[in-house]
Order: sequence, then structure tokens, then C-alpha cells
Amino acid sequence: MILLYVCTIAFLAGFIQGFSGFGSVLLSLPLLALFLDMTVVVPLVSLYALCLTAVLFVQLRSFINWKTVGVLVAGAVPGVPAGVFLLKYVPSFMIETLAGVILVLFSLVQFFMKISKAPAGRVWTLLSGFLGGCLGGAIGASGPPVIIYTALQPWDKNVIKSTLQGFFLFAGLLVVLIQAFSGLLTVPVLRFFALGFPFLMAGTFSGAFFYGSLRTEGYQKVLFALLCLLGAFMALKGLFWDSSFRGGLS
Repeated sequence: MILLYVCTIAFLAGFIQGFSGFGSVLLSLPLLALFLDMTVVVPLVSLYALCLTAVLFVQLRSFINWKTVGVLVAGAVPGVPAGVFLLKYVPSFMIETLAGVILVLFSLVQFFMKISKAPAGRVWTLLSGFLGGCLGGAIGASGPPVIIYTALQPWDKNVIKSTLQGFFLFAGLLVVLIQAFSGLLTVPVLRFFALGFPFLMAGTFSGAFFYGSLRTEGYQKVLFALLCLLGAFMALKGLFWDSSFRGGLS
């Protein structure tokens, strides 16, 4: 029965990522954590996310703005140790809750109000990458600042989605390498990954098929809706899940 759950969740994670370009972790992490240990869930979700990103990266490679991705990554590199340093002085649940609330408010404003968009300069691109690196180093979630950055650009949906994949591919490779060197890629993790992989790919291509029918404006609405859900999840996790965990340790 557990294998059936894992395969179903893998399919759904692939679908949402193939459709929107992000969100697989938002869906798969809390659902897998219901019946698997977190030492299995976290590296398993990271492997799923890396594979999804790699597939979408290849599909959208002709739309990638390599210069923008390079600047985002350059900003993220110093951001990761800065986030780790920040974590020494600010509890992770506070960072996660604040980031979640900001995401929800931003998404609601963008979803219900039509705000004009303009190309961002190099400084804003670097800052977005840096903030993504900070969040990645502090709470393991590097995506939100970069998602916001791409959502504010006057780009076609393919450019938005491909830029996200370029950044996520770098971040995902870094995370998986760290997990591998830390000994987290255990036999149970690899077994669940291998069993769920075909369903992950089936979900990815299904989501990409429906993505093809969306116009850029509709895609941006989907992006803001999912970003709002991601923010709500982060805020609730910071307020309740992490606090319950801390209570159990005290």
C-alpha cells in the first residue's frame, strides 16, 4: 500500500511541476511525510525535484535566457552561506513564517490587481538570486525569491518557466550532492525513487501537455495561485509543524 501512495504522489508531483514549473516539493513533502520517515522523505523529494527540473530544462532549453540564469546563480552562491550564518541567530521557524506571509500577500496582490511589469536590472537579478540562496541556506527553500522575480518580468510563459528550471537545476544539484556526501541517499531512498520514477515522468509529461494549452496571462495566474499556496504552506509549517517539533524535543 505504501508503494501505491509513493507512486501516486510521484505522479501528482510530476504533474504540478510539468504544468507550472515548480511546486512538486509543496505537494510531495507533506504527503510523503504522513507515512515515511523524514530522513527518507527529504532526500527522496530532492531527487524527484532534480529529475523534474532536468527534464523540463531540456524541453525548454531553446527559451532559456542564459545570461539571466547566470546572474541569478552568481547571486545565490554567496547567499547560501549567508543564509546558514543567519540561521545561527534567527530561528528557522521565524524565517519560514515571515517568508510565507510575504509570499501570500504578494501573490494575492498580483492575482487580483493588474500591475505593470518592467524588465529588472542586473542589481535586482543579483539580489533575487542572493535572497534565493539565503532562503536555501536557512530553510532549504531557494525558489520563492526567484519565482517572484520571474513573475514580475514582462516575459513569455516559456521564458519564465525555462528561467526557473535553469536556477532550480543548479540549486537541486547542489542539494543532492550535499545529501549524497552526507550519507542521506540510502537504499530505501533509492528504492522508493526507482519505483516512483516512471510515474514521476508520466505526471511530468501530462502536466507539460496541459501547460501547452495555456496563454501567458493564464499561466501567470496559475503561478500566483501556486505561489500563494506555497507561502501558506511555509507559514503554517513555521507556525505549527516546526513549533510542534520543537515542543517534542523540549
